[in-house]
Amino acid sequence: MSGSDPKRDLHHYLQQARHDLLWKLDGLSEYDVRRPLVPTGTNLLGLVKHLAMVEAGYFGDTFGRPLGEPPRWFDGDDEAEPNALMWATADQSREEIIGVYRRVCAHADATIGALDLDAPGRVPWWPPDEGDVTLSRILVHVIAESNRHAGHADIVRELIDGAVGWRADDDNLPAVDRSWWEGYRSRLEDAARRAGRG
Repeated sequence: MSGSDPKRDLHHYLQQARHDLLWKLDGLSEYDVRRPLVPTGTNLLGLVKHLAMVEAGYFGDTFGRPLGEPPRWFDGDDEAEPNALMWATADQSREEIIGVYRRVCAHADATIGALDLDAPGRVPWWPPDEGDVTLSRILVHVIAESNRHAGHADIVRELIDGAVGWRADDDNLPAVDRSWWEGYRSRLEDAARRAGRG
């Protein structure tokens, strides 16, 4: 049995979260990848755009390894418009945003590869008394954020066309047909209504 390698394990889970997020855009139209399906506007391409900024900051600026040539929408002006990095404008193509995300991920991978887990960093946008971090802490933080948003993507994609699962080749759901799911959902609705009546 091979020994545990914590950095390799953490990096694997980050890479898996990235993959899980991106496949949620596969096969969808330009409209569907941008479609806001909840009142706060959450949409698939916006999640990718947001996570590109997250990884660029946490694995770049935090460790003194800035991305270099940032994309045009990394203006750093959070006051320009609230939530500007959570959606794609009509002139920002899917290819551009996914390309930036892949470039940012490659830059993050280089940071992860170059540093030890206990390498110190500083998150300038965190409160001063919390800003001193290690690569280990940032890996855990970004894995948590990436998986949170991959979960958002799961729900948004299911609302768009019913596609579900954590990977394109493994939905991680029971092997049952549509009628079983309809009955299951009805049972849940019935239980919720009965509980709601007290």
